[in-house]
Amino acid sequence: MKFNDFLHGLRFGDIPEPVIERTRYLLLDLIGVAAAGTTTDMSRIIRDHAAGMFGPGSRRTRLMFDGRAVSPAGAALAGGISIDSMDGHDGHKLTKGHAGCGVLPSVLAYFDAEGLSDEREFLTQMAIGYEVATRAGIALHRTACDYHTSGAWVAIAAAALGARTLGLGEAATREAIGIAEYHGPRSQMMRCIDYPTMVKDGSGWGAMAGVSAAYLAASGFTGAPAITVEAPDVADLWGDLGSTWRVMEQYIKCFPVCRWAQPPLQAVLNLRAAHGLSSDQVERIEVETFHQSVRLACRSPKTTEEAQYSTSFPTAAGMVRGRVGTEEVSEAAFSDPEILRLSEGMVFTERDDFNAAFPARRLAEVTLVLKDGRRLASGVTEARGDPEAPLPAEEMVEKYRGLAEPVLGAERSGRLEAAVLGLGISSGADRGVASLLSDVFEPLLEGE
Repeated sequence: MKFNDFLHGLRFGDIPEPVIERTRYLLLDLIGVAAAGTTTDMSRIIRDHAAGMFGPGSRRTRLMFDGRAVSPAGAALAGGISIDSMDGHDGHKLTKGHAGCGVLPSVLAYFDAEGLSDEREFLTQMAIGYEVATRAGIALHRTACDYHTSGAWVAIAAAALGARTLGLGEAATREAIGIAEYHGPRSQMMRCIDYPTMVKDGSGWGAMAGVSAAYLAASGFTGAPAITVEAPDVADLWGDLGSTWRVMEQYIKCFPVCRWAQPPLQAVLNLRAAHGLSSDQVERIEVETFHQSVRLACRSPKTTEEAQYSTSFPTAAGMVRGRVGTEEVSEAAFSDPEILRLSEGMVFTERDDFNAAFPARRLAEVTLVLKDGRRLASGVTEARGDPEAPLPAEEMVEKYRGLAEPVLGAERSGRLEAAVLGLGISSGADRGVASLLSDVFEPLLEGE
C-alpha cells in the first residue's frame, strides 16, 4: 500500500485483531512507564519548561499527569521526555530505539488539541504511529553513517499522525513529513551512552519536531521530500504497509534500564533463582557480551540516568536484591555497599559472535565466581520480552500496575487499565477515550 493511502485511508476494521490487541498492551505499558517517569527530576524539569515556554495559543492541550495547559508541540516534548526518563518502554531491535515513546504523546496532544474522541481512531493512530516510526528508524540506520537517537525518526511518525488528524492532502502531507525529517534531532546516541545525562534518546524532541511540522504544513510551510520515506534504496521498507505489521515486532522491557544491559541482568537473575543464591556467596560476576552493552560503563551511578545506562550496576542490583525496578535505579540504591562491591568488581569481555549477532539479537553469558571456588555459568542468555517470545498479557498488566499504582494509586491506575484494555471493544465510540484522557491529564494529588 502506498504511504499516503495507508496513512489517510486505513480504518480500524482494516487492522487485524492481533495487531489491535498488541497495540492496547503497548499503550498500557507506555502509560505505566509515563506514570513512573513523573517521579524523576528529568520529567519535572521538562514539564515546568513546557508550561513556561510552550504556552497554548490557538491549540490547547495538557501535560500528562500534570494538567497544565500547553501547546501541542510542548505537550509532545514533555510527554516524550517524561516517558524516556524511566527507561522501561517498548523498543524495536532493528531501530535500536523506541517508537512508542514519541508516538503516544503525539497522539494524546492531537486528540486533546483537536477535540477528538473516537476510541477506534485512537487505536488506529497508535498502530499507524508504530508502523511509520519503525520503518523510518530502520531506513535511517540503513542510510546514515552515524547512530542517531529515536527522536531522529519518530519525528516522521508524529508529523504523519498530525497530517491524518488535520486532514492534510497528499501534497501537504509530503511537506509535513519532509519538515519533520529535516528538523528531527539527529542526536548522537553513543555520546549519551558514554556520558549519560537527561538528553537520553531524543524522543521528546522528535515528537515536538513532528507535531510542529504537521501544523506548519497545514499553514503552507514546505519541506519535502523526506528521504527516509521516498528514497529508492528504502522503498522495500514502505512497500509492505498494511500487510506486514511492525507493531508486532516491538519488545517489552521487564526492567527500567537500557535493553543492552538486560541480557546480563537476566542471566544473573536466572542463576540466582536456579541455585538459591544470595549475593554474599558471590566473589565476582564475569560477563561476556556485545560491544554496546560493554559501553554502558558507569559502575557507581550518581543519577538515575547513569543507573539506567549502566550494565554493571543493575546487574549487580539484580544479584543483591533479586529484582530491578524503579527503586534500584533511584538514589536510594546508589550507596548500597553490596551492589557497589559487585558492580565495581564486575569483569567484562566482548564476544565476537555476540557482536556479529547485534542488533537482531542481544546476547550475554554470565559466570558467577563464588567464594567457595565454584563457577556457575548461565549459558547464552537473551532478555525476556522479545517479540519471538512475548510476555504473557498477565505479566504486562502486572508490570503496568507495579509502575503505575505507587504513583497514581490503585483506583486511578485501575480506571486507566480498564479504559485502555477496553478501547475499541465497547459500542460507545468515545467513552473509553474520554476516561483515558481524563486520568492521563489529571494532575497528581498531594501524596500520590
